[in-house]
Amino acid sequence: MADDNLTASQRIDARIAEIDDWRGETLAQIRAVIKRADPDVVEEWKWRGVPVWSHAGMICTGETYKAAVKMTFAKGASLPDPSGLFNSSLEGNTRRAIDFHEGDVIDEEVLADLIQAAIELNMSAKSRSGKRG
Repeated sequence: MADDNLTASQRIDARIAEIDDWRGETLAQIRAVIKRADPDVVEEWKWRGVPVWSHAGMICTGETYKAAVKMTFAKGASLPDPSGLFNSSLEGNTRRAIDFHEGDVIDEEVLADLIQAAIELNMSAKSRSGKRG
């Protein structure tokens, strides 16, 4: 199958499969948490190979680097983070990220809560933009 004919979900499957170490496992785990937190999530493939998850707007991306898997939340600066998951891109006014490193344990429940908060923020922004005064 030619790469151009793959769906975004198939491209993400392929990315996970090609990274045959802890980073692939971590990306797969993050993806599973996202899908459990939001069964209606839309998977996208953007910017020359970045998995993106959306619902009423972008929720987050999942990028793999040599020493980390980075989960960047598009509107992370506006999200509550009582558990302190955000540990990267803290200086920006919009985005926030979580860098997962080899051996890190992902608190799936807390991460799912953050994903759901991002969806709620997207939904509230969408409903506000759809109202006419």
